[in-house]
Amino acid sequence: MKECIINHQSQPITLLSTITYHTGTTHNSHKHKHTVFVVQFPVLASTTMSVTDLTNPPPSDTKAVLFFWSTWHEATAPQGSTSVLFQALASSTPSISFHRVEAEVQTDLSAAYNVTVVPSFVLLNKGRVVEIIEGADDVAKLTQAVGNLRNSNSEAATNSTDTVNVNDSKKTQPKLSQEEILNKRLKQLITSSQVTLFMKGTPSAPRCGFSRQTIEILTDAQISFSTFDILSDEDVRQGLKKLSDWPTYPQLYVNGDLIGGLDIMKEMREEGGLAEQLDVPKLNQIVGGDSNPVRIPVKSLDDRLKELLNRSKVILFMKGLPSQPRCGFSRQICEILNEQGIDFDAFDILGDEEVRQGLKKFSDWPTYPQLYVDGDLIGGLDIVKEMVEGDELKDLIV
Repeated sequence: MKECIINHQSQPITLLSTITYHTGTTHNSHKHKHTVFVVQFPVLASTTMSVTDLTNPPPSDTKAVLFFWSTWHEATAPQGSTSVLFQALASSTPSISFHRVEAEVQTDLSAAYNVTVVPSFVLLNKGRVVEIIEGADDVAKLTQAVGNLRNSNSEAATNSTDTVNVNDSKKTQPKLSQEEILNKRLKQLITSSQVTLFMKGTPSAPRCGFSRQTIEILTDAQISFSTFDILSDEDVRQGLKKLSDWPTYPQLYVNGDLIGGLDIMKEMREEGGLAEQLDVPKLNQIVGGDSNPVRIPVKSLDDRLKELLNRSKVILFMKGLPSQPRCGFSRQICEILNEQGIDFDAFDILGDEEVRQGLKKFSDWPTYPQLYVDGDLIGGLDIVKEMVEGDELKDLIV
C-alpha cells in the first residue's frame, strides 16, 4: 500500500486503490476520464459518526457537509467508492454532520444549492455555503475543505445572511395554480400517443383484473398503444379522475379524448371490431385497397423514439414540463434555453417509462435531461452550459 500524507488530524491517510471511470460522450464525442482514489481515514476509537439521508436543509446552527449523489452514478451509489470515502470522512470528523442527498429525487435541495453534477459536496457553516466541490477526483482538496470547516469560526457565520432557502429556487416559476400545472401535465400525457391507457401496473405486470383484461382486449384487437401506471404517481391518479370526470381505472384515451373503461371497450368490441370502432389502424393492417395496398407495420420502440426525436427541430427530454420541471437539472436547462431565446419542444419522460428507459439505451446517455437538435443528441445540462459559455449553442441551432 502507498501512503498519501494529507494534513488530517496530523495522521496519514492510506491509499487503498484507484478506480478509473468514464463519463458519457459529449456533443463532440470526447470522453472525460476520471480517477477516484479510495482511501482509509483514521477513525477515532471512541467515535462512530453515521451519514444520514437528507430531505430538508440541515439545522442552521450546525456545520454540515452535503453529498449529492445519484443511483446511475456507480461511485456515488451506496457502497460505491465515493460513498465509502464520504463515510470515512464522517467517521473521522465527529464535530460536523454529514448528509447524503439524492440529487434527482430531492430536486428542491439540488436547485437551492445550485447543484448540477454528481458527485457534488456542499459545505455549510450555520446555514451559510462556504464551499462547493464538484467531483471526487481531488481527495486532498475535499479533505482539506472539511478540515477547514472543522476548524472555522462559527461566530462569523452566525451573522451572515448568505444562507440558502429552498423556496428561493421556486420564485422564478410561472405563477400557475397547482391544479393548472397538473392539468397541463395530464393533457400532455393523454396526447402523448394516439392510443393511451391509464392503468394499474404495466402491460407485462397488471396490478388489477380490470387492467389485465383491458390489455388483453387491446392486444387481441392488434391496436398499438402506450400505457401509464397510475400507481406510480398519486397526483396523476387523482387528477385524471377530476379532469376526465371518470372515477375509476383503467381509462382509455384516443387522440386525447376519453373513450372510457373496460365495460365501454367490451361494448364497442361486441358492436364490431374495436380498431374500427376507435377509428385507429390495426398493427399489420393493409390499407389503400387492392390497387395500392400498403401494410401498416408494427411500430418498434426505436421507430417511436426516432419519430419523437424529429418531432421538432429542438426537443428536450426532461422530468416534468417547462412550466413545472420536476428536477433541478431540468429546471436549469429550461432556464438556459429560455434565456438564449431558443424555441424548444419538450417531452416529459416521467409520463412514459418505455421512452424513459429506451432513450437511455438508444442515445447511450444514462441521464436526463437530454437535448436534441435535428434529431441529434447534444447532451445534458453540463454540455449545454459549456456550449453557452463558448457561444456555440445558438450557432448550432440556427
